Formats: sequence, structure tokens, C-alpha cells
Amino acid sequence: MFRPPVQPPPPPLLPSRPRLGRLRAAPGRLRPAALFAVGVAAALVAVALFNVAEPAPAPLTGDDVDQAIASALASQTPGPALSEAAYAAIRPSLVLIRTQSPAPSGGTVGSGLGSGVIIDTAGDILTSLHVVADATAIQVTFADGTTSLAQVATRVPAQDIAVLQAEQPPATLTPATLGNPNAVRVGSDAYVVGNPFGLTGSLSAGVVSALGRDFQEPDGGPLLHGMIQVDAAINPGNSGGPLVDRDGRVIGIVTGLVNPTPEDVFIGIGFAVPIDVAGGAAGAPQD
Repeated sequence: MFRPPVQPPPPPLLPSRPRLGRLRAAPGRLRPAALFAVGVAAALVAVALFNVAEPAPAPLTGDDVDQAIASALASQTPGPALSEAAYAAIRPSLVLIRTQSPAPSGGTVGSGLGSGVIIDTAGDILTSLHVVADATAIQVTFADGTTSLAQVATRVPAQDIAVLQAEQPPATLTPATLGNPNAVRVGSDAYVVGNPFGLTGSLSAGVVSALGRDFQEPDGGPLLHGMIQVDAAINPGNSGGPLVDRDGRVIGIVTGLVNPTPEDVFIGIGFAVPIDVAGGAAGAPQD
């Protein structure tokens, strides 16, 4: 009888390695996702805590906007003009001069106006001689309002300069600072401070127009040499007052103006005696 050959039993089945690998890899892919979710949650918690600790700023009001605009405009505002500083420096030293002169035959007593400037702690007042030359009485008014009679202490006709001394000066005197006219150039700032037409404490601004000019008063006064020419307005009442630089230092004493017409008003050309000449002639100490 025929017997078929006996077949060996098949080998036992082994677990599939690729399948086990996929089963092990699954937890590895889940771990980063979980960490990301935890990070997002922590960030949200941090934002919530920050908002609680640091509340959002209040919305701007109309007043806030106006204040911000005002502050921005203020930062763009230019500083004060140079003329302000010059005026503040010289104003306490300015003097108003009123005079009486002999009455013409059959007329009334004449009066005049001028300006002067205090040049030392003794209260000496520097002015133009023609302001007080023919005066029978002189009254001076200081910046603080103090008034006093005054006398001519020094006359220098060749320079049209006079020094006055008040009989009763104020307790506190503020002498002007004398500058250096040799440092002045054509085009330098120049300010005339005085009492034109009795308008006390007036300032006019301009520049030095020329140096070393000769000038003679129209009434036949002395021929003055080495004058400072300026275009700052000069009118009756300014004579004898200070011409100052941008720092308020006196660089000249105003003496006259040029006008080809009979009118005694300013047309753009005025003159001042340099302060080194004026002060030296009057005995003031010079640098």
C-alpha cells in the first residue's frame, strides 16, 4: 500500500517586528504634542496673570491730547530774543533827564528831555552835553522812580559829553556794564535805550551801520570824530542815552541824528560817541 511522504511541520509563527515597531513608536509621537499643549496652556495662564497684575492703560481723554499738543509746541518755541536780555541788563541803569532853560525875551521857560546812564557806584550819570548845556535846572528820574535835582559835574565840549551828579540819588544804584567798542563791527547788533518824546524806558533795535564817522550837530556844535553810526531809531529824548550791544553792555552814548529836512525825527542815520571816548573824557575807569 502506498503511503505519501510525511511532510515536516511548518515552523512556528514569529511576531512581526515591523508591527511591534509601530506600536512602540506611537507613544513617541504623542509626547511632543502633549508638551506643546502644556506650553500653550502655560502661556495663556501667564497672559491672564499679567493682565490682572498690569491692567490696560486708560484711554486718552481730550485733555490728554491737548496737553500732549501743548507740550510738543512748547518744545518748538524759540528762546527769548537777544534784545530782551540787552534791555533787562541796561534798564536799571537808565535815567530820564528833564531840563529847564532860560526864557527867551518875552517868552516862557523852555524845557527839554534827554537820557543818561549810571556809570559807577557813586551814581555818576553820563549823558550828552547838549542835553544840559543851557539848563538852569536839571531833574533826573531813576529806574526805580526816584527823582532828584542834579548838577553838571563835568563838561567835555569836544566830545559832547557831560557827567551829572544827583543831589539825592536812590539808596540802591545799578551801574551799567561798559563794553568794548573796538570789538564792534559793521553789522553788529545795536540797541538804543532811552526816553524818546518822554516815552520812558523805550528800546529800538538795529545794527551798526558804519564806524569812524564824523558828525556835527546842526546847531553848530563841535565836529565829533570816530562816531558809531547805527540804524536803530533815535528821536528827541534819546540823546545822552546808552547804545548797547546784545549783552546790554554800553558801547556808546547817543549824540544825534541826521535828517536833511526841518523835522527833528529819525530817518535811519544816528550817531553815538564810543564809550571808551565818552567814559574816558568824563574820567570813568577804562579797561
